[in-house]
Amino acid sequence: MSLAMHHPLSAAQEAAAWIRRVGADAGHATFQPKVGVILGSGLNDLLDQMQMAYTLDYATIPHFGPTTVMGHTGRLDLGEVGGMPIALMRGRYHLYEGHRPEQLALPVRVLHALGVETLIVTNAAGGINPDFQQGDLMMLLDHIGLPTLAGLHPLIGPNDDRLGPRFTPMAAAYDPGLIALVRDIARQARLKLCEGVYVMVSGPTYETPAELRALRLLGADAVGMSTVPEVITARHLGMRVLGISCITNAATPEAAETISHEEVLFGAAVTLPKLN
Repeated sequence: MSLAMHHPLSAAQEAAAWIRRVGADAGHATFQPKVGVILGSGLNDLLDQMQMAYTLDYATIPHFGPTTVMGHTGRLDLGEVGGMPIALMRGRYHLYEGHRPEQLALPVRVLHALGVETLIVTNAAGGINPDFQQGDLMMLLDHIGLPTLAGLHPLIGPNDDRLGPRFTPMAAAYDPGLIALVRDIARQARLKLCEGVYVMVSGPTYETPAELRALRLLGADAVGMSTVPEVITARHLGMRVLGISCITNAATPEAAETISHEEVLFGAAVTLPKLN
């Protein structure tokens, strides 16, 4: 099932209103998340200690649909972590599932309509940088969106000024204040934190050795098949964004023959304790 296509603002508002009604029926009428988190492949168990208010399967939310990828639960959890109200998306949608770029924007717009001001995106990524190892965490300083540069862009089409400006600057896509905060947290926890540039490809095939060499020449440190459309949408809405890649496997020309989805899921499991 594909995400439904409707006017972007009305679809987000309808989905958010339905989510609020479910919350009210569950006794949480005043709950309003301030932080949204999107979990990548194999990261479904992250933040399993959150105090749950209520939870919803994607397939039940208006204009949403089920996820089709192993490692993506397809569930929206609403609750608190450390007293902070959050909306946690356990799984995401991808271009390679057959969704159009503008459809990938819907979940982020729904989070914003629910009250989310800060978006944290996570993903499973291959380490192009030869200094990265399986299990490392990489904070995103910038990204290269190959599909979005080629026209598979979530903001193509009529612009609704109530959502954001026609031409959204992306010079500081990842919030400098949040980056500084995470650096301090990692330093105090003595946690190894890599930093770098994430490049998005459409997938679903993994890259050839020649493609990996080309991506390295472009300046990418990690590669994945998601995240960039969500970040673009969040910045269009004026949200602050933090991005974290879980380096699940080596994405070097020498390792190209050994990459598999099973290895990616295993590598995601290795990073979970560090993210929690």
